[in-house]
Amino acid sequence: MSEANEVDRFFEALAHPLKAEMERAREIIMAASPLLTETVKWGGPSFEYRETLATFSPRVKDCVALVFHDGAPFLERFPFLEAGPKGKAYAKFRSMEDVERHRSDLAELVTAFVENMDQA
Repeated sequence: MSEANEVDRFFEALAHPLKAEMERAREIIMAASPLLTETVKWGGPSFEYRETLATFSPRVKDCVALVFHDGAPFLERFPFLEAGPKGKAYAKFRSMEDVERHRSDLAELVTAFVENMDQA
């Protein structure tokens, strides 16, 4: 079973009020770096390069919640992120307009994560 198919099946079965917004954010993230892979873990689609970069939290229904697992170092550079516990940062999108408004920021953030992992 390919991981992309696993994520596709996850989205096919997903009942979420912002499913289209979540799928659009997925497209933006995956287009940002050819080095990324995706899988389903911790209850949502996750994006990986060397380690887990970010995971959607589909249990949150009032927004598209995207958890960047080691996002704290990027908070200042990307002000659309919200600080979370244990070094996490959250990107929250409440509409398609919101996703599109932050499209380039989200792509730049993914690129910065990949570059940071390459330097580690």
